[in-house]
Amino acid sequence: MDNKLLILWRYFSSGSIRTEEIAEALQISQKQTTRYLKKWADEGWLSFTSGRGRGNVSKLKWLKDVEDIFEENVLRLIDSEPVEKSSKYLMFDWSTDTKMRLMNKFHAHFGFVQKTQDKLVVPKRFPFRTIHPLEAADAHSAHMVANVFNRLVFLTDQGEILPELAHSWDVSSTKLRLYLRKDVHFHDGSVLTADDVVNCLEKLRMHEENKELWSPVEKVFAKSSLVVDILYPGGCSYILQLLSTMTASIYKENKGRIYGTGSFILEENTDQKTTLTAFTEHFQERPLLDAVEFVLVPREFPIVYHSTLETENSDTFQVESDSGFGVLIMNAYREGSQIARKEIRQYIHQLVNLNRHKIQVYDPRATPNDNSCLIGQNQRITMTEIERPVFTEPLIVRVADHTEKTTRWLINMLEQDNIPFEIKRMSFEETIFNREQSQDVDLFIHGEIFELNQDLSFYFFLTNGFAPLPIILDKNQKWRERISQYIHTPFEEWTVLNVAFEKELIQEAIMIPLYYEKRYIPFSTELMNVNIKHFGYVDFSKLWVRPVIEE
Repeated sequence: MDNKLLILWRYFSSGSIRTEEIAEALQISQKQTTRYLKKWADEGWLSFTSGRGRGNVSKLKWLKDVEDIFEENVLRLIDSEPVEKSSKYLMFDWSTDTKMRLMNKFHAHFGFVQKTQDKLVVPKRFPFRTIHPLEAADAHSAHMVANVFNRLVFLTDQGEILPELAHSWDVSSTKLRLYLRKDVHFHDGSVLTADDVVNCLEKLRMHEENKELWSPVEKVFAKSSLVVDILYPGGCSYILQLLSTMTASIYKENKGRIYGTGSFILEENTDQKTTLTAFTEHFQERPLLDAVEFVLVPREFPIVYHSTLETENSDTFQVESDSGFGVLIMNAYREGSQIARKEIRQYIHQLVNLNRHKIQVYDPRATPNDNSCLIGQNQRITMTEIERPVFTEPLIVRVADHTEKTTRWLINMLEQDNIPFEIKRMSFEETIFNREQSQDVDLFIHGEIFELNQDLSFYFFLTNGFAPLPIILDKNQKWRERISQYIHTPFEEWTVLNVAFEKELIQEAIMIPLYYEKRYIPFSTELMNVNIKHFGYVDFSKLWVRPVIEE
């Protein structure tokens, strides 16, 4: 089955046609189009007579109903093949009615193929971008990292530091000594040593996007096979918390593959399917699930976490998950731009306050937030009415895929107030990995998801290279001095620092809170012990499937 043939069937009836039209619809060259038409004619799908000479058009005649035949084939495949093999056909360019029939059939079979294991089957709408801890800049990839790798210590959302790969530690104002667990195995069978830890942490602190965060650390070295020293002569009050971040995961690279010590092994990772299998030698606790399988599905497909033991009519329950928050970022120090004028930014801030309640019309999952990015805090600031300033040139507004809905709200707000603007469209990857280009704008909406602990995550938001604020704040001495205060402030006092920092960002109209975002994840009722952990995702290591037992 060929999606190009289906597209041709859907958009061109029998009759006169130009090969240029077909090539444009199939997004291939005219030479390739000619080859495809000959192939399909040889297979008996159609006949095609090429127009020779000026004024003579080509003729297309269909000999078979392509969509009906393809649909019958896919229905058979859904019955007989594993879901990861049949799911790719849902991506074809079907008519609406056919696509709904196929999706209903697929949904009825989703999770019911293999019944020899306790397996969780999760639909995914996009391939995972990366599995490397240093490159996991999006929440989906970071969630995978959380299940495949471990960190040296774990930081709870209440701020408590718990042992993970390190069982104990000695900490002073200038040095941290870590004592590693014995006989911790990587997924390739090798045993964790201090050298592995040093290798990871040295790469991390030299990593372009993490150098600022790790700047207090001057040296990491092994004192013995299971003891690691970290030196920070100028002080680093948050050194243990720093080791709990996802980027500080410990891994081993060998022959082009990366191995972790986490509760799940990455067995397969393709665009179509990603499979995690239980690591039975995990140093803490073997997962109760045998496997977690992510299968690519169309955008329209409902995201439900299934077990492979459920029946076709199994019920589901919903778990509320935090999907983070959205803010309006204004590039206050952009050279030569009118956004550098505080009265411009404050006027836009005033417009936001007047229009924030309309955000939910554009994105139903976004709950308007005029309080704070920090849960439990209130940053409502009373503003005096600001007269409309003169806009001498269009504002440059960044539009990215992942914030397009709420950016439409922003654009509509500017249009209604007759503020001139231009749009600069960028992909998600460009906003993350092309920092200079992504900052060559005046304002944009940014969505952020905190990892787990709010105080550490906010500081990470201010300093890590993948976030938008550090490149803005680094242009101003005041903000650099404010950030330096964290190094010598005990972590227990960071809430006060964070609240004050956020308040000043709002007052300067650099970062304006816009919305909180929640999502509701359906789980089949056979899945037990559903807990939300990193980045608002379920903790796979604690899930289990209630077995069906005949009485």
